[in-house]
Amino acid sequence: MTYQISRDGQEFGPYSLSDVQRYVGTGNILLTDLARAEGSTDWLPVSQVIGTIAVAQPQAAVPYAAMPQYPDAPNLHWALVLLFGFLSCGIFIIVWEFIQTSWMKRVQPDTKALLYNIAYVALWGLNIAFSIGNVAITASNRAGAIGSPLMSSISLLITLGYIVLLIVYRFAMRSSMEKHFTTVEPIGLTLSGVMTFFFGCLYFQYHFNRINEIKRAYRISNPY
Repeated sequence: MTYQISRDGQEFGPYSLSDVQRYVGTGNILLTDLARAEGSTDWLPVSQVIGTIAVAQPQAAVPYAAMPQYPDAPNLHWALVLLFGFLSCGIFIIVWEFIQTSWMKRVQPDTKALLYNIAYVALWGLNIAFSIGNVAITASNRAGAIGSPLMSSISLLITLGYIVLLIVYRFAMRSSMEKHFTTVEPIGLTLSGVMTFFFGCLYFQYHFNRINEIKRAYRISNPY
């Protein structure tokens, strides 16, 4: 059986009972947090879910500074990312994706998201260059009926490659985020495949903002 954990209106999980016990022992889950069993609609204090099962004492005496530290994720509100992306005709979105994937590479060195991100941006730029070249050739009519169709075909192939790499990048980023935030920083992050596919950078930023709020609240409750 698995459990959802709720704190201050935020839900995390699902976790197995052994996961709940372990996170209580490390202080990541509090006995005063609420827990809801899979298939149930009732929320109960974690202390009641654990009952009399022995768990390690929370390491409350360990300073936050002594715990493994990771830099906070990029923290610009997702709505501002959307606004700036609109005002810059999408250029800001591309820049922000690079910022996100660069941060992911710092905290999860084995991620492939940054590599795929760079590859898809390179194809995007190449596609623009071919499109501009095709327009110029058509306008000057120097290539006749051969040059322009050829460049159009090349541009189409580049576009398809760009789209494929964009999708691959997004799901590589999703995988890396879930891995990091369920292991080294066990917040219990689960990302939707549909939202990842359609919204990518904006969807990731929404969760980065939420995670940063959780970490900030933890620092306040566990000062140096």
